[in-house]
Amino acid sequence: MEILSLLGDGMVLSLQPLNLLLIIVGVTVGLFIGAMPGLGSVNGVAILLPITFLVPPGSAIIFLAAIYYGAMYGGAISSVTLGIPGASTAVATTFDGRPLALQGKAGLALVAAAVASFVGGTVANILFTAFAPLLASVALSFGPPEIFALMLLAFATFVGLGGDDIPKTILSICMGLVFAAIGFDQVSGAPRLILFDINGFLKGINFLVLAIGVYGIGEMIWTIYSTRGEITTTKAEISVGQIWRDIKEVGQRGWKGTAIGSFLGFFVGILPAAGATPGSLMSYGVAKMVSRKPDEFGKGHPGGVCAPEAANNSASTGAMLPMLTLGIPGSPTTAVLLGGMVIWGLTPGPRLFVEQTEFVWGLIGSFYVSNVFALLINLAFIPLFIWMLRMPFTILAPLIFVLSVIGGYAALRDMFDIWLLLVFGFGAFFLRRFDYPLAPAVLAIVLGPIAEPTLRQSLLLSSGDPSIFFTRPISGPIMVIAIILILLPLAKFLRQNKPA
Repeated sequence: MEILSLLGDGMVLSLQPLNLLLIIVGVTVGLFIGAMPGLGSVNGVAILLPITFLVPPGSAIIFLAAIYYGAMYGGAISSVTLGIPGASTAVATTFDGRPLALQGKAGLALVAAAVASFVGGTVANILFTAFAPLLASVALSFGPPEIFALMLLAFATFVGLGGDDIPKTILSICMGLVFAAIGFDQVSGAPRLILFDINGFLKGINFLVLAIGVYGIGEMIWTIYSTRGEITTTKAEISVGQIWRDIKEVGQRGWKGTAIGSFLGFFVGILPAAGATPGSLMSYGVAKMVSRKPDEFGKGHPGGVCAPEAANNSASTGAMLPMLTLGIPGSPTTAVLLGGMVIWGLTPGPRLFVEQTEFVWGLIGSFYVSNVFALLINLAFIPLFIWMLRMPFTILAPLIFVLSVIGGYAALRDMFDIWLLLVFGFGAFFLRRFDYPLAPAVLAIVLGPIAEPTLRQSLLLSSGDPSIFFTRPISGPIMVIAIILILLPLAKFLRQNKPA
């Protein structure tokens, strides 16, 4: 009851006129920041951080958290309407969101994203409120072996993303791992895979550049190729009645993906340095794996939108937990928020819940309020986003190209990234032309930089003994499940080819 009383006080504080105004403005600004390719929540929060010095510290972090929430919602907009991920957290949304838009069901995809985001955020808020200290201690118990086991489990679900063509899926994963290894070795510091001694490769492959190249430029080239240059317009209509029908369809076909994303996303989000991107990608893989019709994923299934969108919103709340309770940022955006808190004279950690009760519960209360307003504002703007899809492709293609180039350049402001963007775009087109799945490669380049160092750190801890992954109480069961999932396709193949 004490928690409910504190939460009630926090929600009253967040509904004060100044804080409520900041929440509405923050969510709206974040929605459009998230929709702009190349920006995302990190850049949005960092750019607007100086403005917050005009208001009290409690109101300031409520404003920045609202931007974070809005950006998580907004990332799906360009993924659906243009096929360009607004941020790395929305890459998995493109897998099914864009096919739905091309089928004239953009409204369904956007409604699915909004509803799943709301449910994921709500579940995460409840878990955050009820189990903050306990979950913080669980996150601390995850060492390198546990994190590697979790990454291996994610790779095990990748096999399902390639349909029945397992060899092509494995090759796609290996390509992603090669791209992830480019740059300086995280352990020894030695340069690796610096192709033709080009200095641009020293900083590694920026994931956002790869994602925009594959799903922005590559999608544009594929559309031009598949339509043979004909002028095309995506059919999309929207009305209040249609939104209500879409919500009911999401409830029928997307509930499983929403549930998976809500819980898995939050769990991955609380792990230090993991963030929302791995959570959304893993949730998509798991949702497809447990679906009764996995073949529909990648072709326009609402569950393929619900799973990553519920996960990235849930993970964004989860990432706040280690920041507030331990002083350890769970994502790049929460690292910026942590810096802001330090500037305002607030010290994150276990004592924060005791010494700054009003601040902490005001922030937690704002999570609930921001989540509601993010849903309402997102649904209100859906007609505007649908209107964008009615433009002829002769106008849309140059717009996609310009936004892709701007988004790729904005990340690091390096012209080398623009050339990579074009290479990845044409490479994605040829891979798609020869029926190679793109999703596993994109997913592998996200998790590769996490899996490799944790594998090597684990083996250093055990003096090279791989049994460390199986003897620890958390990593052991995860490893066993991952190995079973990896061997399932082989068992299926042997069963199908068994002589009668």
